[in-house]
Amino acid sequence: MNRVYIFDTTLRDGEQSPGCSMTMPEKLEVAAKLVDLGVDVLEAGFPIASEGDFEAVRAVSRQFPWVQVAALARACTGDVQRAAEALERAKRPRIHTFIATSDIHLKHKLRRSREQMLDDAIAAVTLARNYTDDVEFSAEDATRTDIDFLQKVCQAVVEAGARTVNLPDTVGYSVPEEYGALIGRMVKALGDRATVSVHCHDDLGLAVANSLAAIKAGARQIECTINGIGERAGNAALEEVVMAMKVRHDQLPFETKIQTEKLFSASQTLTKFICFGPQPNKAIVGDNAFAHEAGIHQDGYLKEKSTYEIMSPASVGVPESRLVLGKHSGRHALSKRAEDLGFKLSREELDQVYRQFTALADNKKGLRNDEISALIQTVVQGKAVHETVAH
Repeated sequence: MNRVYIFDTTLRDGEQSPGCSMTMPEKLEVAAKLVDLGVDVLEAGFPIASEGDFEAVRAVSRQFPWVQVAALARACTGDVQRAAEALERAKRPRIHTFIATSDIHLKHKLRRSREQMLDDAIAAVTLARNYTDDVEFSAEDATRTDIDFLQKVCQAVVEAGARTVNLPDTVGYSVPEEYGALIGRMVKALGDRATVSVHCHDDLGLAVANSLAAIKAGARQIECTINGIGERAGNAALEEVVMAMKVRHDQLPFETKIQTEKLFSASQTLTKFICFGPQPNKAIVGDNAFAHEAGIHQDGYLKEKSTYEIMSPASVGVPESRLVLGKHSGRHALSKRAEDLGFKLSREELDQVYRQFTALADNKKGLRNDEISALIQTVVQGKAVHETVAH
């Protein structure tokens, strides 16, 4: 009951974001990292969208035959058939069909009535079941859909054969308490007939919080991406939802198959192929996630790492923590760096180096190791000259 399935959509929703388009060899290398990471479902593309997406789904299915591979399809005949064709060599295929359910989308985008939309949803799921037993239905813009109508849609598509019902916060509009209540209601309405899934966007910075609230309310699949890439502000970041469950298991007592020590490597591989990496202060995989500059933090960290690190770098595959020496750093960190660079300083020498270090650091964005070495050598040599003159 506490098993949470990780549905990775880096190669589909993630690739749709500006600057994230990948070639076929790049997609396959990222897919290999995702498989090695232990994702449960790998959404490899949107076959009707382009020939490249179609071939990506086929290639991933062929190269990783033991993996559950999903292909996206709008709730229409052509899309479902194209997805099925792309998945024909997959051993564990999933057709993921979707249609918008909110009145704002029905009126302005689809220009259909609720009844017409519901007929299309049922027809798409029914058709998809002709190709595979594993069909997922997504109610696009679920969080802005009338909740009674949304429940009607969910129950209808399950009756038609959907085994997973996804309730996306497509535009990142919801907040955790509200989203948890919506998910809880749908979990209760569907019972054990289908898995409830969530797919949250980060427009308000709440994608991970909403996903975790949904899990607590009974959802058992999270759709997410490496580094949180995706449309607009992105998706829930895979590494964040997984590590939240691992580090705060007391509050989030759920299990995944993700091998967390491979998270950083997956992040780095993706970054190689797209136009941007995670921001430096990005949780788990950002450059500063395990970096310390403030003197008080550095002193505590050097005495006991758990004072300022709630997880070890090794637990997510980061090589090591970093002590960044800048104007906020203290003597303890400077002394440790001097030792690492091969210098054993007396208390007097450390005081002299520290005074010069802080004066220099006030005008710089941190000091490199070679600059610190030069500073130490200047102080030590100056002291030696002074002592020679005195004698």
